[in-house]
Amino acid sequence: MTHATVAAEEATRRAPQKTPRYDGVVCFALGDWWYHNRGHFDMQLMKRFAQRVPVLYVNAMGMRVPSMRERSVFVTRVRRKLRSLMRGLTRWDERFSVLSPVSFPAYSRPWWRRVNAASVRLQVRQALRRVGLRRPLVWVVSPPAVDIACRLPRAALVYQRTDDFKHFTGVNQDVIAGMDHELVNQADLVIHVNRGLYEESLAHGARALLTSHGVDYDLFTPEPDQRAQPEDIAAVPHPRIGFYGGIDNHTFDSDLLLSVAAALPDMHFVLVGACSLPPGTFAAAPNVHLLGQKPYEQIPAYGRAFDVAIMPWRKNDWIAACNPVKLKEYLALGKPVVSTPYPEGEQYRDCVYFASTADEFADAIRRALCEDDAEKRAARRQRVAGQTWDALALTLLAEIDDIVAKKDLSQ
Repeated sequence: MTHATVAAEEATRRAPQKTPRYDGVVCFALGDWWYHNRGHFDMQLMKRFAQRVPVLYVNAMGMRVPSMRERSVFVTRVRRKLRSLMRGLTRWDERFSVLSPVSFPAYSRPWWRRVNAASVRLQVRQALRRVGLRRPLVWVVSPPAVDIACRLPRAALVYQRTDDFKHFTGVNQDVIAGMDHELVNQADLVIHVNRGLYEESLAHGARALLTSHGVDYDLFTPEPDQRAQPEDIAAVPHPRIGFYGGIDNHTFDSDLLLSVAAALPDMHFVLVGACSLPPGTFAAAPNVHLLGQKPYEQIPAYGRAFDVAIMPWRKNDWIAACNPVKLKEYLALGKPVVSTPYPEGEQYRDCVYFASTADEFADAIRRALCEDDAEKRAARRQRVAGQTWDALALTLLAEIDDIVAKKDLSQ
C-alpha cells in the first residue's frame, strides 16, 4: 500500500461522521464468534461497525441438524456449540456484545419452526434491551434468521447474500430457498459478492449492491515480524504448497489434491484448517500434512511459510456462487496462487494460475514456483492494496445511511 493510500484511509477514518439514524446493529451471523474463523465478511464488518455504534452479534442458529454419521466431527460440533451456549450474552468489548441463542434447526417442521422462532425472538429482544438498542439496523447473513429479523423493530434490514445457501450440504433446499427469497423481498438492501446472485436479486426487484470481500491488508503482510515460523509448519520441508481454511467435502476437492500430491512427490502439501473429511483421507499420501485449525491471528504466519498457495475447489453450485475471502489474503501475502476455475476468479486471471485437471494443477504449481520473483510478489500485493475491510465498511455505512435517511423521510 502506498503512503498516499494509507494517508487517505486514515483521513477518512478520522473525518467527522454524521450521527447515524439507528442506535446500533444486530447481526444474525452465519458463524459462531467463539469458534469460527473471524476472517468472514460479517465478522470483519461488525468489528468495524462497532467503532461507530454498538453491535449485538447473534451467533449462528444453524441451517441443518448435525448428523451422528459425521462421527468425531459431530462430537466436536456439539461440544463447541454447548460451550458457546454456556456464554449466553457476553460483552466482547465496550461496544460489541455476542449472544449465543438456544435454538434447534428443524425448519422442515412448520410447527417447530414457529416455536423455535418465537423462542429465539424472545432471547434476542431481551439481549437488545440489555445492551440498550431500541432502533437497530438489522443485518442478516443466515437465512433461518428471517423468522426473527423481519419481526424486530428496526431502522432498516440488510441481507448479506454472499453465498447461495440452498446449495449448502445437508440442508432442506426448498425451505432454505424460501427463506432466502423472503429476505430478498423484505430487505432494504441486499449485498452480494457474486455477480450471478446479484443479477438474481435484481430480477426480483431488490435494491441490490455488488461489492467484494475486503482484506485485512496490514495483518496479511509478507514482511517478517521477527517471530519464528510456527513449529509445526517449520518442520515441513520446502517446497511447501499450502492451503488454509475449511477442509470440507462440499468445497475441497480431496481427490484432486491427492492426485496432484502424487504427481509432485518432491513437494509438500500443507493443509491448515478444520477437516471434516473421513478419517484417513490423506493417510496414504506421505507428502500431505494436516496441521489442524488455527486462530485467525495466526493464519498469516502460516501463509507466509507457503511457497505456493492453492485453492482446489470442487466444481459445484456452491462454489459457482462463492467468492473466497482467502484469495485476497493470499495475494496480500504476495504468494503465487493456483486454483481451480470459479466464476468470480475470472477477474484475477492476471495474477492467479487456473487449472482444471490434476495434471494442469501440478504443472501450474511447477510454473508458479519457477516464475515467482520480487516483482510478481509486489504486483500481487498491489492488486489488493486498496481493497481493505476498513474501506469496504465506510462504503457500506454510507450506503446504509442513505437508505435509512430516505426511509425516515418517507414515513
